[in-house]
Amino acid sequence: MLIGAHVGVSGGYPQAVDYAVSVGCECMQVFAKSPRQWSARPLDPEVASAFRRRCAEVGMGPVVVHTAYLINLGSVDDALWERSWRALADELARAETLGAALVVTHLGTQFRADPGGTHTRIAAGVAAALRLAGPSDVRLLLENTAGAGTTYGSGPEELGAVLSGLGDDRERVGVCLDTCHAHAAGYDLSDRQVWRDLVDSFERCCDMPIEAVHANDCAFPPGEHKDRHAWIGDGTIGKDGFAAMFDALAGTGVPVILEMPGEVPVKDEENLRRLRELRAASAAHASRAV
Repeated sequence: MLIGAHVGVSGGYPQAVDYAVSVGCECMQVFAKSPRQWSARPLDPEVASAFRRRCAEVGMGPVVVHTAYLINLGSVDDALWERSWRALADELARAETLGAALVVTHLGTQFRADPGGTHTRIAAGVAAALRLAGPSDVRLLLENTAGAGTTYGSGPEELGAVLSGLGDDRERVGVCLDTCHAHAAGYDLSDRQVWRDLVDSFERCCDMPIEAVHANDCAFPPGEHKDRHAWIGDGTIGKDGFAAMFDALAGTGVPVILEMPGEVPVKDEENLRRLRELRAASAAHASRAV
């Protein structure tokens, strides 16, 4: 399992790769445009080329693009729904330009006109985005939520329901597990057995394994639906919970991305160090058990 962090690109995309290397990233996540805007100028082809080249030079693991926060594929407003899937298509195209392997997106809210049909509404939006973006090797990953308010996608059952409605497009779509979101939604990830059960539930409900992890500790107890990230080991998941993560996902090779509050570079250097120690301990334990 490769470990990395979400990296800012305000200083430039190639420079973001240099920062990622300097703090110890083996993979990385970026925004392909401002996460709080619907649209932006096209990526400069020369900048994108330099980013891809720099990633190749340093051996950067998979690059992940996180979509804008405005996207709401469950919206009852048809204009907002269409704007959302068109924005998702744009994110997929930008990710391809950057040479990213994965795009992670939040799904949005329940479909108020028919809450039980939310998965169908979202699946239709995803399918429309994929068609507009066109053929691509970039995979789209649906991220679980903390289950606050009317947000949709708090667990494997809801994500699996969306996937089941995609038909042939399902081959291009997978799932990303955010640990803080899952914990906040009620899955107590400080518990080793919960980790095993949750990983099994994703494979059963989604008919596929987890393909990426956002590794974030949670500042509040499980089940409070509060999405407040904490440093690894400082929250209510704790170091034991992240040790259990490495054990539960051992051998999968999924990229593990930090999304930490705090000041750079300290927040990334320290949390990457903590995760590397836990990964090494998990590997050592596994080798002794053989």
